[in-house]
Amino acid sequence: MKRRIYFLIGVYCWFFLLFVLQKPLFMLYHWDIYGGTPLSEWFSVMWHGRLLDNSMAAYITAVPALLTVATVWLRGRWWTPVFRVYFALIAFVVSAITLGDAVLYSFWGFRIDATPLFYLTSPADAVASIPAWQTVVIVLLIFIYAALLLWPMWRLSGCVGRWGETRKPVLSFVCLLLLAVSLFIPIRGGFTVSTMNVGKVYFSDRMVLNHAAINPVFSLISSLSKSEDFSTQYRFFESEEADTLFEPLRGGGPSVFPSDSLQWVKPGANVLLVVLESFSGAAMESLGGTPGIMPNLEKIASEGIFFTNCYANSFRTDRGLTAILSGYPAQPTASIMKYPSKSQSLPGISKSLRREGYDTQFIYGGDADFTNMRSYFISMGIDQIVCDKDFPLSQRLSKWGVPDDVTFETVYRLVEEQSKEPFMKMFLTLSSHEPFDVPMRRFEDKYLNSVAYTDSCLGDFIGRLKQLPVWDNTLVVFVADHAFRYPYTVQNHDIGYHHIPMVWTGGAVLRPMVVDAYMSQTDLAATLLSQLHIAYDDFTFSKNIADPEREQFAYYTFPDGFGFVDREGAAVYDCAAQTALVEQNDSNAVRVQKGKAYLQKLYDDLASR
Repeated sequence: MKRRIYFLIGVYCWFFLLFVLQKPLFMLYHWDIYGGTPLSEWFSVMWHGRLLDNSMAAYITAVPALLTVATVWLRGRWWTPVFRVYFALIAFVVSAITLGDAVLYSFWGFRIDATPLFYLTSPADAVASIPAWQTVVIVLLIFIYAALLLWPMWRLSGCVGRWGETRKPVLSFVCLLLLAVSLFIPIRGGFTVSTMNVGKVYFSDRMVLNHAAINPVFSLISSLSKSEDFSTQYRFFESEEADTLFEPLRGGGPSVFPSDSLQWVKPGANVLLVVLESFSGAAMESLGGTPGIMPNLEKIASEGIFFTNCYANSFRTDRGLTAILSGYPAQPTASIMKYPSKSQSLPGISKSLRREGYDTQFIYGGDADFTNMRSYFISMGIDQIVCDKDFPLSQRLSKWGVPDDVTFETVYRLVEEQSKEPFMKMFLTLSSHEPFDVPMRRFEDKYLNSVAYTDSCLGDFIGRLKQLPVWDNTLVVFVADHAFRYPYTVQNHDIGYHHIPMVWTGGAVLRPMVVDAYMSQTDLAATLLSQLHIAYDDFTFSKNIADPEREQFAYYTFPDGFGFVDREGAAVYDCAAQTALVEQNDSNAVRVQKGKAYLQKLYDDLASR
């Protein structure tokens, strides 16, 4: 019995030690973030992170523990390959998650959750943000690291087949079973009311230190466990209280159409919706960002309708698209586009316009099947989808697909050849996505250079579009799908990170103006449809910001958290840590309550679809 107990202790301790040591290695890999951190904080990261490490080590040990219990009655050398196969799988999975998490953190700014698994349905697109050489190196390192993790377990498993009979099999069985059951304690996180969760390792007001303390394997498993059961997530209030708090925040109907003074565009106009990949307010001078990056969009904004307090709902394109087109807020732990059975029930700008006789089309230079986009756009009433397969192979010059100068030319041609009016076209750019490979070199910073390139493309496009007869009755909407982490020190929860440009232009715009109402991408749907005199009652989360009766605010989400911003202040709340990360004034608590109610009602709606 002793040898079996020592074996299980060895398994548990090896993985616990492994997870603890991964933390300083993670921090070393991200030396640009953690290089100036005092040594005491490095030890604090390991100390506070031990809770998740204990839990994850117990999870991994649970299966060998149960198998060890079985060896009391079922003996034989065949147990050795059983254990070795198990440890080989675990080593590979832990290695892949750990190294994948370290690399993705550079791009996304949060520890790994279920999001990357969703994008693996299109592997080529999933790794398109990473240079090819780096992808090869990562795969090679995964196998090397897995071999290092497996080596001691491989040797330790060799003794399993030599375990003989125990003198007291019943006693051994009971003791080993109790030992296996006791693993439930670290798995659960002790005997307290709250079970183990990612937020338990948060200890610092610096979020990057809290991120370093997280066990990436636990983070992924926790996210997967929450990705389906929406009805039990984010339960902050009793249903009646949540309804009361949410009611003044509600969007949708009854539809209010603008009076003459609030009529911004011609009713019945054609609509060209241009979604700009990763266009951040931090790269637009008029929004307080870096000068000289978007001169064309700056000029277009000065001649059209410029929305100065627009915020992205999320950090990924799939979530941004549903926020823009369906007026549906992004979710912290899921993407509704992943669930066609749910996303097909959403309202959509294109759905509403199609009912009014609009011809609808979606244009994208990349893979339209990435993240279930095709099924979503078809269910949104899009008549025709133009994507990378519709371009010759010689034009697919970037890792994501066709560069923006080519796709803008295609959009221009499609507008020029459009015979039926009114029409609605939605165009998603892609060149300003990692790895920012564009056929132009104007700025040293690759992100800023890619944005400047796309800005030059849209400037040329608008200049040519103005020469077409269709310009006089066309509204062009420029809006970002999400922002980008620039400057590179910005964090996912930061308010400024989500600030994005939105500009309306075209001959259908009645007069130039600046709209400084606080709004999210979700509010585009109701606001646009109202201007076109089309009902928007079914857009529950989309507010018509020209309606004076609606409360004006911006709402956004990040992994396991949300931000609520209005003219008087803001609140940013981390649901895992159950704490406010940003407190701009004394009324912060009110905004936290509003944000919680909004999130709870969002998940109620998500569960019901």
